[in-house]
Amino acid sequence: MSALTVLAADSPDQFGAPTPESLFDLAPIIPGVAWFTKPVLLAILSSVLVIGFCWAAFAKPKLVPRGVQNVAEMGYMFVRDQVARPFLGKDADRWMGLLLSMFFLVLVWNVMGVVPLIQFPVASHIAFPAVLAILIYVIKVYLGVKHQGAIGYFKNMMFPPGLPKPIYLLLAPIEFLSNMIIAPFTHAVRLFANMFAGHMLLAFFSMVGFWFLFEKLTPLGAPIGVLGVVMTIIFTGFEMFIQFLQAFLFAMLASMYIGGALHAEH
Repeated sequence: MSALTVLAADSPDQFGAPTPESLFDLAPIIPGVAWFTKPVLLAILSSVLVIGFCWAAFAKPKLVPRGVQNVAEMGYMFVRDQVARPFLGKDADRWMGLLLSMFFLVLVWNVMGVVPLIQFPVASHIAFPAVLAILIYVIKVYLGVKHQGAIGYFKNMMFPPGLPKPIYLLLAPIEFLSNMIIAPFTHAVRLFANMFAGHMLLAFFSMVGFWFLFEKLTPLGAPIGVLGVVMTIIFTGFEMFIQFLQAFLFAMLASMYIGGALHAEH
């Protein structure tokens, strides 16, 4: 739901600031199908776009990349060099399919928040980043047990070598909570919270600009409306940077967790 849609529902005589309910509590697209809301539709559309983009780029790759393949290879090299190799080392290529897909998917989810007429970041609904975070969590635990053994995995996690033994009384439960509970929680919430807050800010400033320039245009209100428009433009640019950054961080943390499960020394 865009800011203008929310504004139209407010009283014509009083400015109404956006609320989480007005921006995120969306009605089903198809009456009677409660789960099929705008975020679900955008998530499906995002998946189709990422699959189509990768198919167009890599189905019949050329020796000299051009067009879509050139853009996709730039993304591939970025994820490989900045996300996969620093944490996975020689195993980086094996996990590039997952990490590249996750990076592009989260990026498209986020960019949906600044696309005109769409204006909704999919990751601002906690369920979507939570699904990806749980997937990485399951992969991490599975790989850790497979490569280190069940006892070895938890031993390496909770009892890092080289410390005085009394320290382990405090460190072991902290490490267990950090790796098994806090890490997957923050993996999802970091992305969700940034997209949620960014959408709220953009909605607020765009509504301020629209209200004071078009609904209640007065000599006193006009400067406020102009300020709202200027802040909307500034925050849109800043939000686009945050959208890319959060996609990068989400994929980087996934790589770090998988690398830590494969190699105990990480």
